[in-house]
Formats: sequence, C-alpha cells, structure tokens
Amino acid sequence: MSLFGEKKLGFGCMRLPMNGSVVDEAEFCKMVDAFLEAGFTYFDTAHGYLQGESEKALKKCLTSRYDRDRYLLTNKLSNPFFNSQEEIRPLFESQLEACGVTYFDFYLMHAQSRTSFEKFKKCRAYETALELKEEGKIRHLGISFHDTAEVLDRILTEYPQVEAVQLQFNYIDYEDEGVQGRKCYEVCQKHGKRVLVMEPVKGGRLAGLPEEASSLFASLGGGSDASYAVRWAAGFDLVEMVLSGMSNLEQMLDNISYMKDFAPLSEKEQEAVAKVCEIIKKQKQIPCTVCKYCVDGCPAGIPIPSVIACLNMQKQYESWDGSGNYALWMGDKAKASACIGCGACENECPQHLPIRELMAEAAKQFE
Repeated sequence: MSLFGEKKLGFGCMRLPMNGSVVDEAEFCKMVDAFLEAGFTYFDTAHGYLQGESEKALKKCLTSRYDRDRYLLTNKLSNPFFNSQEEIRPLFESQLEACGVTYFDFYLMHAQSRTSFEKFKKCRAYETALELKEEGKIRHLGISFHDTAEVLDRILTEYPQVEAVQLQFNYIDYEDEGVQGRKCYEVCQKHGKRVLVMEPVKGGRLAGLPEEASSLFASLGGGSDASYAVRWAAGFDLVEMVLSGMSNLEQMLDNISYMKDFAPLSEKEQEAVAKVCEIIKKQKQIPCTVCKYCVDGCPAGIPIPSVIACLNMQKQYESWDGSGNYALWMGDKAKASACIGCGACENECPQHLPIRELMAEAAKQFE
C-alpha cells in the first residue's frame, strides 16, 4: 500500500503563482481546489521556498480551508536554517506553525550531498527527526538528494530508518554522469526505498522543447511536452510520487488531464523520448533548473539563473540579440562580471554546474 496517496502526481510548492514577491493567493486557491477535487492529495514545500512565502501560502490556501485528512503535507529540514542540534526543534516548530498543522506526513532531510550530510550528522539531525517521529510530529522520514550514487548508498546504509528518497529523475538526466539518475534509482532498489521524483520536467526545460523535439511528440497524437516527461518518470516501479512545480491553473489542469487516470508510456512513446533526448543533447544547453539555490548565497547578488538563461538562448537561437536582451533582462541587477569567484553558488547547485566559469563566459559574451 502506498504511503503517498492513490495518485502519483504531487504538488511541488517551490514555483507558485506570484504577484511580485508574494504568492497570488486567489490563483493558488483555485489550483489547490482543482488538485483536491481531482483526487490528488500530496503537497511538498520547504522552509526556504519563495523566501518563506510557500509555507505561509499553504496555511492560507490549503490547511486553513480543508480538514487534515484531505491532504498529505511534506516539509524539509534545510541546511541554511540551522547550525546545531539545539536549533532544529525550534525551526521545526516554526515550520508547523507557518504551515498551520500539528504534524507533517513526511519530513525530509533536504538536499543531501556529501558535504551537507556531514553537517546533518554532526548536528544529529537524523536522530532529532526520528525523535520527532516517535512523538507523532512526523509520520515518515525521508531525504531529498543531490549527489552521486555512492553518497546515497552511504546515507541509506548509515540510516536505514529513511523510508523514502526524493530524487531528481527525468529522461534527460537518466544517464547523466553529474545527476546519476539511473544509478541513484538503482541504489534505492538495493535498499528497498520508495522513490519520490523532483524535477521531472527539469525546471520547465522539458516542457518547452526545441521545435524539432516538440513536433515529434505532437506527431504521437496528443499530450503536452510536459506530459511525456511526467509520465516517463511515473512509469518506474519504485516511483510513488512525481512532483510538478505548477505556477498557474493552466499547468495544473494539463497535469491533471493525463495523471488522473495515469498510464505508463507505450513502446512508441518511449522511442520518441529517446529521439527527443538526442535532439536536446545536440544543443548542448546548460542544464539549469532555476531552483535558485545559487542565488540565496551569492554575496554579489547576481541573478544567476537569468544569466544562464541568456547563455542558453544564445546557444539555441544563433540570430538572437544576446547582448541587447541580456541588458534588458538584467536591468539594474548585478551583472555576471560582478562575480567574485567565491564558489558559494557551486556548493549549492544540485546540477553541479561550473557557475563561476559560466559567469565569466557571460561577462565576456554579453558585456
């Protein structure tokens, strides 16, 4: 029996509809209503999502409007918000308060990697979470993960109490040596862990495909580009839930249309996915997912995903006015040339991108 609800689509609350710096609550309420009405129940947030606005919006639009048995809510213990074991419980209690609940169905050790795992161990974060589970404030313990299969194997060996692993898992990253989607999935198989999928559409990159790739999916007779990415991930045996970071009602309704009565990809659709991978890889796009983890710790305040988007646009469209559009997009924000080379961004990047090199490339090309 699944711990995550009967349907495999989860609502990732990192990319909610926004009015400036605050969540568009009217739109979010419509999305929540449509999601629950269609029989979906799983919501995922974290303390740092949208600078804390995600948790508050869930309280206003979900938890204060629906009975507790109508939904499953996941939150996370995130690296930037604690530096000792003593700080974990107060942070956790503030998360409960912000979300308007008395317990979380799932609590994940967030963005685990070789370096962050050492900090979590030093601060006895896993042990504290297990204590909270014993107290009934957490129903299930999991991790979200961004590193090699070797590191994942170590974590699951040291903490067999972990019940689920949230992986970046999509068709373009499946054989990628940086993300190691297939290898990490196989580690979960080895340890008998349930898999939650994040970034099935890779931050929207697999929803807005090059024309050649999009036409290939269109020739199959129906379904958005995103639908093939989400269904690809959901078709794996260990995958219990696929998160989609939906930003408007239109995206929500599209996801519901093909996930309400989920069917795995057919052999013909799998063949199309393989061809789309080939098309994408030929473009040599920088695989940024716009998670913005790099932005929060940048001392220069560079909007790094925007800079990378300019580089990708230049790669995709040879006639694109890179310098002009770069100046327009960046406005009065810090430019790529403001990078001081500290590497804080690279320590946080789930895609392990050489961000310092990319900033230097952008500065040379656009400035």
